[in-house]
Amino acid sequence: MDRKGQASAEYLLLVVVILIVMGWLVVNAYQPAISATMDISGSSDAKNAVGSIADAVNLVYANGPGAKRTLNVYIPPPATITANNATKLIGMNVLLSNGTNKYVNRSINYNVTVVGPTNTTKKWYNVTIEWKLDARSFITISIA
Repeated sequence: MDRKGQASAEYLLLVVVILIVMGWLVVNAYQPAISATMDISGSSDAKNAVGSIADAVNLVYANGPGAKRTLNVYIPPPATITANNATKLIGMNVLLSNGTNKYVNRSINYNVTVVGPTNTTKKWYNVTIEWKLDARSFITISIA
């Protein structure tokens, strides 16, 4: 009876060693691929968010003073939302897994002011784009 018990313990130990080796391989071999996939996903989410906001800004601009648009946007944290009125671009810096930032941007037709948190900490935001009745004012992008 002792020989069967010893054989079972040896097989169990062998299976544990194989699982440890396979786990190590999965973590070390697939981690770069997982990080790259997460970077692509975050960049794509940022591109969609910037595109939605830019489209709404251009629509408000087309409708003229007094126009307002509200949308719910998914923004991957941590990201930084910026507006450059000199180049008429709205953009977002997205933090990648290697610690660098990727800048995603879209062109807009009018000068804008970003109000609210420009550094994102949550994922879903209500964004209101409004052009006050004063035609000389900037279009305001409020992030809440």
